[in-house]
Amino acid sequence: MQAIINSQMPEFKVQAYQNGAFKTVTDKDVLGKWAVFFFYPADFTFVCPTELGDMADKYEQFKNLGVEVYSVSADSHFVHKAWHDASDTIKKIRYPMLADPTGILTRAFGVHIEEDGMAYRGTFVVNPEGKVKVVEIHDNNIGRNADELLRKVEAALFVAAHPDEVCPAKWQKGASTLKPSIDLVGKI
Repeated sequence: MQAIINSQMPEFKVQAYQNGAFKTVTDKDVLGKWAVFFFYPADFTFVCPTELGDMADKYEQFKNLGVEVYSVSADSHFVHKAWHDASDTIKKIRYPMLADPTGILTRAFGVHIEEDGMAYRGTFVVNPEGKVKVVEIHDNNIGRNADELLRKVEAALFVAAHPDEVCPAKWQKGASTLKPSIDLVGKI
């Protein structure tokens, strides 16, 4: 397996549905800010709306940190709109819903399921330079938690701003960090 941490986000150009409109999103639109790519198997399914609704509930917190959220599935932007129109949970979504019917993104991020034409539940945090800093991939019957993702994003932002510090287990924004040094070896 090839390491994905610190790998470069792929070049891409896809259609998206956001706030009642279709738009094109490219890798160039993502560069210059932090981003979360939130892959899920398919629209009109079971676990997916619970996760996307959870992200919708936390979206303003991500935006306040300067982070854009992009949900991604192999469905078309037309299907995203239909799901948005049909589901009270999905109606809450304000972040871009990227359409990846050709699998360019799911394959590039390593979450494509060839035999199904769908994605695993993959979450990727990408820094402003386009480098992947956090990866989490689940089998499709295991849902994710937006609170935990928000904590990981806050930790990634912190260590990017403070490269001489690290965030210990269960670190929360504002809590103490560690400064790696020879004095800490064997003391924790």
